[in-house]
Amino acid sequence: MISAFLREFVVPLLLFLLLRSLLVGAFSGRRRPVSKPTNPAPAAPVVPGGKLHKDPVCGTYVSSDSAITLTVKGETVYFCSRECWDKFHSG
Repeated sequence: MISAFLREFVVPLLLFLLLRSLLVGAFSGRRRPVSKPTNPAPAAPVVPGGKLHKDPVCGTYVSSDSAITLTVKGETVYFCSRECWDKFHSG
């Protein structure tokens, strides 16, 4: 009875586990390494100093010394990048 159980269940299970282990070991070295994401370049150089103003498009605070500006109805509006200026100007 025990002999039949070993032949019918335990031996096939051990063979399966052994084969699975060999296959995992053989194919694990073929994985491509995951590349690390690179940091994007800043949109504009950060210039220390100047009063901070909120960009009306994206909400970023930008220094008055490094901001792109637009005068609307006599009031100066400050932008962090040309893209934000374009969105505001075209909309």
